[in-house]
Amino acid sequence: MTDLLSVENLTKTYTLNSGIGARLGLIPRRDFRALDGVSLTVSRQEVVGLVGESGSGKTTLARSLVRLTDPETGRANFDGHDLMSAKGDELREVRRRMQLVYQDPYSSLNPSIRIGDAISEAAHVHGFAPSRTDREQVAVELLQAVGLSRNDLNKVPRQLSGGQRQRVAIARSLAVRPDLLIADEAVSALDVSVQAQILNLFASLQAERQLAMIFITHQLAVVAQLAQRVAIMYLGRIVETGATAEVFPRPGHPYTAMLLRAHPSIESAGRPRTAGAVASTPVAIDIGKGCRFRNRCPLARPICAEIDPPAIDLGNGHTAACHFAHDVAAGAPETMSA
Repeated sequence: MTDLLSVENLTKTYTLNSGIGARLGLIPRRDFRALDGVSLTVSRQEVVGLVGESGSGKTTLARSLVRLTDPETGRANFDGHDLMSAKGDELREVRRRMQLVYQDPYSSLNPSIRIGDAISEAAHVHGFAPSRTDREQVAVELLQAVGLSRNDLNKVPRQLSGGQRQRVAIARSLAVRPDLLIADEAVSALDVSVQAQILNLFASLQAERQLAMIFITHQLAVVAQLAQRVAIMYLGRIVETGATAEVFPRPGHPYTAMLLRAHPSIESAGRPRTAGAVASTPVAIDIGKGCRFRNRCPLARPICAEIDPPAIDLGNGHTAACHFAHDVAAGAPETMSA
């Protein structure tokens, strides 16, 4: 498979305390590094799971890819288009081919617009449904594709359940014939039983329409079900990446191991369990030098406070940014003791 999307060293910084108090020197200005050298690739028809706790930068990355926010530095290429310099018609076409599905389907749908119009409007704007008859046909076809029916055409969002609204949001994103779907916590607001239905829908649509996907979530069970490859994100940086079948049984970063312990059904049977990470709320402000996970890591050594670990190659495209990645992946007991 060839890369559809290639991202290199994206950075995005927000300045906190930028009001009058900071301008007068009464309170310090502080930088929040939402993205800190993020690199990622997505091949055609590939599903990549992007995993991390809240505040790790997942949504900022998604918004940066479709240029809803502009990174300061870095490069991003989508099928030959330079995403960072694209503008006008080129940016419009790239955005058509990269569609976002948001967490809350109710807030992402206009409450006063009929479901049929919400789905077909973008198709009409992009020339896929020039007439009113075409618009209705597109809306009906997409409603059926996501498990709804013609009877839902004239409803408004408040008349649908949460799962039905998310189906409408997915149908709307498909109306412009994208090549890449970015699903940002697209099932986390739904009941567990409905989550399973929507995940199955994503899987079937991805296969039928040969879509690439970035599935953003904090649920590793979702990634295990959907994604061929996973990227683990922590405080603005991807700390581990590789094939899901490689990373989940043999994590090379203590943070990934911590996440897997929260999902014991995924963790490989018989593997030595690592020491628990220190529970504290991560803050991506004034990180300084060294490993950003060191204050929570049971394996931290003096080198972790001095040198930011590079990505260590664990084989088969599996990398982890930890000085002790090989030992972590091997589950060595002497390394696992805090």
